[in-house]
Amino acid sequence: MINNFSRYIFIFNPAADKGRALRKTGWLKAQVSGRADSALFTTTYAGHAEEIARSKKREGICIIACGGDGTLHEVVNAVAGEGVTIGIVPIGSANDFIKTLHPQNKLSSCITHFFEAKSKKIDIGSVFLGNEHRYFINSLGIGFTGRIAKSVKRTSWLKGELGYVYALLSVLFDYMPLTMGIKITLEDSFLELHEPVFAFSVLNGKIEGGKFRIAPYAELSDGLLDVCILKAVPKHEFFRYAFKYLCGIHITDPQVIYCKAKAVEVMLEKPDVMHMDGEVYEGICGRVTISAVSKGISVL
Repeated sequence: MINNFSRYIFIFNPAADKGRALRKTGWLKAQVSGRADSALFTTTYAGHAEEIARSKKREGICIIACGGDGTLHEVVNAVAGEGVTIGIVPIGSANDFIKTLHPQNKLSSCITHFFEAKSKKIDIGSVFLGNEHRYFINSLGIGFTGRIAKSVKRTSWLKGELGYVYALLSVLFDYMPLTMGIKITLEDSFLELHEPVFAFSVLNGKIEGGKFRIAPYAELSDGLLDVCILKAVPKHEFFRYAFKYLCGIHITDPQVIYCKAKAVEVMLEKPDVMHMDGEVYEGICGRVTISAVSKGISVL
C-alpha cells in the first residue's frame, strides 16, 4: 500500500558528517522547493532536530531526517509512539542504520521516491537512565564503544569510517575492561554475569561504527534486541576480535556472548560513557534498563 501523507517535513542537519553535509544544502532545497506538500527545516544546534520534530508531529505527517544517525536519533525520540512515519536521507559520517534498513542504499540524485514509498513498522530500543527515558533505533554501547563515540565527536578532521578507526585506536591505548553487572532477559530464560567486560553493545540494526557487523543476525521486526558482549581480553588480542567484528564471525568465539533478548539490565559501579545511535551520554552510572519495543515506529 502506498502512503499518501498530507505533509512531508524534511529536517536537515548541515553539521552532519563533521559539517560536510552543509554542501548538500542547495541540492536538498532544490528537491523540496515547489512541492506544496513539503517543507524543509534546517537545524542550528544540537537537539534542534528533536525540537522541530516534536513541534511538527501530528497524524498524517511524515518526518524525514536528513543527516546522520544522530539526527535520526533525535527524530525518533521526538515521535516514537506518536503514529508518525519517518524517513531517512543518509548524509552523515557512518549512516549505520540505513545499512540494515536498506543494505544497497546509495544517496539518490533526487528524493521523489519518498513520495511513493511504502512504510513498515520496525522495532526500537527503550532505555531508562534513572528518571530519563530515551529510545535508540540502531545501537547502544557502554564503555569501550561509548568512549569511541565520544572520541569520534571530538575528531573533526577525519571523515567517515577513518574517524572511527582513529577513535578506536586512541581509546584502546589506555582502556581497561569495565566491571558490569548484567542481567539479560532471553525469550524463555535469564542470563546473568558480573565481571569485567571489554565491550558491551545492544543492537536493533546489524552494523555499528561504519562497517563492524556487531549483530549479524539482527532483524528490525523480530521484537528482540541483539546483545553482544566481549569479555575481558588482553588489549593485544583485540585486533583479532576487531577483524572478527568486521566479518561478523565473532559470535561463536568463547569470549563473546551473543544472544537475542527482550530486555537487558546493566549495573555500573563507576560512571562511564554510553552512546545511543552514536550520540554520547556521559557520566552514566548505576542502573540502565534496556528493552525492545516491538514495532515501535513506522519507517519509509
